[in-house]
Amino acid sequence: MSSFKIVFAGTPEFSATTLHELIHSHHTVQAVYSQPDRPAGRGRKIEFTPVKRVAVQHHIPVYQPYTLRDEEEQQKLAALRPDLMIVVAYGLILPKKVLTIPRFGCVNVHASLLPRWRGAAPIQRAILAGDAKTGITIMQMDEGLDTGPMLYKAELPIHRHDTSASLHDSLAHLGAKTLLHVLDHLSVVKPEIQDNSHATYAEKIMKPEAELDWHKSADELDRTVRAFNPWPVAFFDHIRVWETKVIEKELKDIQPGTIVEATSQGIDVATGKNILRLLKLQLPGGRILSVADILNSRKQEFSVGTLLK
Repeated sequence: MSSFKIVFAGTPEFSATTLHELIHSHHTVQAVYSQPDRPAGRGRKIEFTPVKRVAVQHHIPVYQPYTLRDEEEQQKLAALRPDLMIVVAYGLILPKKVLTIPRFGCVNVHASLLPRWRGAAPIQRAILAGDAKTGITIMQMDEGLDTGPMLYKAELPIHRHDTSASLHDSLAHLGAKTLLHVLDHLSVVKPEIQDNSHATYAEKIMKPEAELDWHKSADELDRTVRAFNPWPVAFFDHIRVWETKVIEKELKDIQPGTIVEATSQGIDVATGKNILRLLKLQLPGGRILSVADILNSRKQEFSVGTLLK
């Protein structure tokens, strides 16, 4: 079984899961590349990226250039003489010169079944679109955006209760497991060229997308709530919506956005098709609460017949 000298490039928690597994495998992680540390939290203090935290804990050198187009940075990478560069949600473009530095090139762990959902937000876009499944694609990187030859795919069903948070965690673990499988069989893996005619693009998530439009169907609205949990969080009239449920019931001559029932079980809202039951809300400046708790103190604001904005 081959043991590779690896340079790892990644930034968020999704990447950190794979790095942790690589460190504890029979491969050698020589160095880690991560985006520069940035302010985070209410105090806006400079914090390590999740990937950097893992690397520092295991005494692995960390490089955080603002770009890899700089020749000096490319020389630093080349001096490591890696067999492979593993890239997982790094967030920086790898120029052609970088792609050719490792002996076996650069391999990417992508959270979709390519060529579907190339780009920045494959997890959220898969939920929003109502996809029945997603997965991990291990890909040999080229100069395009998630366009390289596919080395292996692993599927994962998307359940009706899945949020971006739950799917993120499942895919992170699947990605790490799948990558290790590919590395152990790299000499016999046969790359598959992507069919560009089936490609879709997962655009970056923008906050205005999270506003609920009651004229949409309850299914669409429920997918919006799940896709934008934990960020940027679906909302209406400055109220954040964390959990919902679709109630299949035909309504006639009721304006979408109208509350048709409000009990400890939930607040039922008319939509373009069927009912969306609100289960967990967050009022401005408050905590996430069950509808039962909210109705105990603010029932008048959510009475039957109220039209939500």
